[in-house]
Amino acid sequence: MRGVYITDHHIISSLGFDSATNFKNLVENKSGIKKHKRENGQSYYSSLIDKVKIDKEFAAIGNIEDYSRLEKMMILSIFYLLKESDFKISDRTGLLISTTKGNIDLLAIDSNYKKDKKRAYLSELGKQIQNFFNFKNEAIVLSNACVSGILAVSVADRLIKSEMYDDVIIISGDLVTEFILSGFTSFQAISDQPCKPFSKNRSGITIGEAIASVLVSYDKSKSKRAVQIIGSGSCNDANHISGPSRTGEGLFLSIQSALQEADIAVDEIDYISAHGTATNFNDEMESIAFSRLKMLDIPLNSLKGYYGHTLGASGLLETIIGMESLHENLLIASKGFDELGVTHPVKVIKKNREKKIDIFLKTASGFGGSNTAVIFKKV
Repeated sequence: MRGVYITDHHIISSLGFDSATNFKNLVENKSGIKKHKRENGQSYYSSLIDKVKIDKEFAAIGNIEDYSRLEKMMILSIFYLLKESDFKISDRTGLLISTTKGNIDLLAIDSNYKKDKKRAYLSELGKQIQNFFNFKNEAIVLSNACVSGILAVSVADRLIKSEMYDDVIIISGDLVTEFILSGFTSFQAISDQPCKPFSKNRSGITIGEAIASVLVSYDKSKSKRAVQIIGSGSCNDANHISGPSRTGEGLFLSIQSALQEADIAVDEIDYISAHGTATNFNDEMESIAFSRLKMLDIPLNSLKGYYGHTLGASGLLETIIGMESLHENLLIASKGFDELGVTHPVKVIKKNREKKIDIFLKTASGFGGSNTAVIFKKV
């Protein structure tokens, strides 16, 4: 069976409009989270992408009036990905779109978008991206809560191994909208300060927005910085519509499955990029799962303190940062962490430090009991 690799990538976020700038800002311990005002006047913390800059850059490649804000950001990221990788789309190229809510902002009564509201359907979002780049194959849209971004990597891996495609482009993204904010507020889950994953003093989630894209291929020669996908697993714990399993069962089984497929032992993993939402139930569940798998000695971080929780984009965004850490042999501090606030002593990275990294694990968990784990290896 042929190997599968992520060869190229691109990020648009509050910390920069390319992957290198994002990683540089993380190394410098800069966060994109700032205080903002909601439509009702209430303050909240979030990382938001500059709308003016998006329109300015998009105007060079398309009509800004013809596309929603999410569509413009997704198209821009793929455009830069293709340009930087010098990749040409063929009839052997697949398109995967991962998002939690897609164009949900178009349903707002006062939406500035005056075109067809049917664009709020995920399938319509897929068609817009597909048609802009003239993909020969129909877009596949994955919307499985907050595991969507990393689940798309696992799906792309299987599509290429089954020889349905030679290459797959994944684009992941979500927006911060009144719909999203009101939903998490109803759970009383929004933090009144920038989030603090795994910390004793955490007070909830920070919502953010980002766009991430990657090129997945069987041909590792496409890039000198290719990273191989060596194992993945996904399991639903069937516990609750919004609360994770109290025993970490879904995440435990997902990681166990990824380890079996990768055919490696736990002690071969050098670093864990955790989900780390800074909610009591999620952080505790993760610590239990990592403890059950005897992973408590593996360095771990959450990037939510820099970006907030970017929903469907988070898994792919954090994978790209993990790839950069892999190549630079540099562990990034888990921003906001002070004192351990979970019952099992996970090894949270407190400050940047150099470490030889050959293999890392990316995990994600989401509403509805979804869990996904993917293991990556340096080529």
